[in-house]
Amino acid sequence: MKAIRQYTFGVPEVLQLEEVPDPVAGPGQVVVTVHAAGVNPVETYIRSGIYPKPPTPFTLGNDGAGIVESIGDEVENVSVGDRVYIAGSRSGTYAEKTLCNATNVFPLSERAGFSQGAAVYVPYGTAHQAMFHRGRARAGETVFIHGGSGGVGIAAIQFARNAGMTVIASGGTDRGRALILEQGAHHVLDHTKDGYLEQLMTLTDGRGADLIMEMLANVNLSKDLDVVAQNGRIVVIGNRGERNQGTIAINPRTAMARDADILGMNMNNASRQERGDTHAAIVAGLEDGTLQPVIGQEFPLAEAAAAHHAVIENRAYGKIVLLP
Repeated sequence: MKAIRQYTFGVPEVLQLEEVPDPVAGPGQVVVTVHAAGVNPVETYIRSGIYPKPPTPFTLGNDGAGIVESIGDEVENVSVGDRVYIAGSRSGTYAEKTLCNATNVFPLSERAGFSQGAAVYVPYGTAHQAMFHRGRARAGETVFIHGGSGGVGIAAIQFARNAGMTVIASGGTDRGRALILEQGAHHVLDHTKDGYLEQLMTLTDGRGADLIMEMLANVNLSKDLDVVAQNGRIVVIGNRGERNQGTIAINPRTAMARDADILGMNMNNASRQERGDTHAAIVAGLEDGTLQPVIGQEFPLAEAAAAHHAVIENRAYGKIVLLP
């Protein structure tokens, strides 16, 4: 089979398409024929060496969707031929086939295409964990999604609308802001313009947002503290910059005055119960159509480097996927 392999860390062009042996399912494992693989910002960090470096060579990717090709002993939750989305891979999803623990594959509704299935795990898992488990979102509250046109932002809008929240989101392009409204946000702001956060305060009658989902904390966190409501929560989902960069100065008194919480989140820290809740919500949402991932761009597997450039350089608009 063909797979993207990485032997060193650096620019996107270190990603190489190679012929590698097919994976074989052991006990408790499945092999999935990958029809689409999700590309996420975190993979650009791993590829460049910002995050702890895995042993080389390796294949990136934990998101994907496809058909179960084979199963090992002791596998009972899926069968050969099942449509599934992948929420974690042992061998990487930037490949024609991938090896997964059976506990990391979940049924993919016929209502969702494979590219949509590949857009589920990291974006929707992140949005659900940040909004409900870390952010303690409740019906009737106002959520501000500071960067709403990317994969996580769209997922957050859909979850929030389904939960009965008032949704305000920001985008940096006309196309992105139109997408935000299409996905059900009640209000959209242009975060490239001065004064956009004053609009947020006006929309909330001066209260601010009960919950802020922050995608670019190194730029926005200090601003968020000025527009979070009394007893509000700010969940830090994204922060750009090298390991020792991306820092920001904040005034803690702003948080003190509001009894506000600043909460970090990392999906890897979710408990087993939280993961179960998240996947139950995702499976149900895909089945009833309330969750509909938006695909921004599709690239052939051989163009993984171009997909990484798109993630880094393009304004957020939906999910980027690879097609093996």
